[in-house]
Amino acid sequence: MLGIDPGTRATGYGFVEGRRPGGLSYRLIECGVVRPRGEDLPERLVDIHTAALDLIDRLEPGCVAIESAFHGRNARTALVLGHARGVLVLAAALRGLPVHEYAPREVKKHVVGTGAASKEQVGFMVKHHLRLGEPPRPADAADGCAVALCHLLAGPIR
Repeated sequence: MLGIDPGTRATGYGFVEGRRPGGLSYRLIECGVVRPRGEDLPERLVDIHTAALDLIDRLEPGCVAIESAFHGRNARTALVLGHARGVLVLAAALRGLPVHEYAPREVKKHVVGTGAASKEQVGFMVKHHLRLGEPPRPADAADGCAVALCHLLAGPIR
């Protein structure tokens, strides 16, 4: 499961496997952050799209989970984030992968237990679910892992 937390400056991702050997457990395969170069939005979008295709080709996920746009006070920020989400969804579609979208509060609710969780709480629970010594760093990588875990934890409900 490839989870993605989109952004035009930093796009976090986490590739997590779900296993059921006598009990549910999860294993982190890889996580990180895509940091597109340049100040020009179209150039950054090309970098995000190319990096997403590379990740999908290398990791071979069965599907992609992506955090949906946050509806905050700043409409311009939401619009720009929508561009990043669009190129990520396009990358998955070009590879024939199903895309599952989760609202930020839904991700936090499944991973932490409350939709109002802080970044620190999300990192702590990602560490707990994946049995890591420390939360993934930077926080954008932990957020990508949280999106993947959200999809796995949501299970048959979705």
